[in-house]
Amino acid sequence: MNDDTDSPADIGARIRRRRRALQLTLRDVADQSGLTEGYLSQIERDQANASVRALQRLCAVLKLNVGDLFDQAAASASAVLRFRDTRGMSFGEGATKVKLTPSAFDHLEVLLGHFAPGGSTGVEAHTHGDSEELLLVLSGEVEVWVGDQRHRLSALDSVHYRSSEPHRVVETTGSDEARVLWAIAPPTY
Repeated sequence: MNDDTDSPADIGARIRRRRRALQLTLRDVADQSGLTEGYLSQIERDQANASVRALQRLCAVLKLNVGDLFDQAAASASAVLRFRDTRGMSFGEGATKVKLTPSAFDHLEVLLGHFAPGGSTGVEAHTHGDSEELLLVLSGEVEVWVGDQRHRLSALDSVHYRSSEPHRVVETTGSDEARVLWAIAPPTY
């Protein structure tokens, strides 16, 4: 069966698609998970059942939750995602983010961020994975630090960088809110 037509509920195919999306070889995953290449190959081809512990190790490397492998809802979900059905999470200081892409997406992740006046992604710059990342300002004004470079952005301005570079976002006015959109490929959250 073709990789692109396998059901996301097919655990082996899901693991293989995710590994390939992250541009990892079986050897890379084996080295990072402590599992053998042969065992991983058997899991991907559904010739071996992985233990819970093995799935935990695999998912840590593939940046997935174990539950994502069994998510039947994602496999049969409508192509339409309703914002009212999303759940945001707080992070940083005075900031929230909402994931807009389904967990079954292996190649792209889109997040909507909201910053209260003076809010930020945190006091320190952070990294996550080594993906391509684009930040687009939807409204308000922010400063985006990437490494030692500071970028002042307003509505519809964008900046791109690798998620492995230390980066930080701060709402700059101190009196208004800001909304941003992150597009990350492959997903790192």
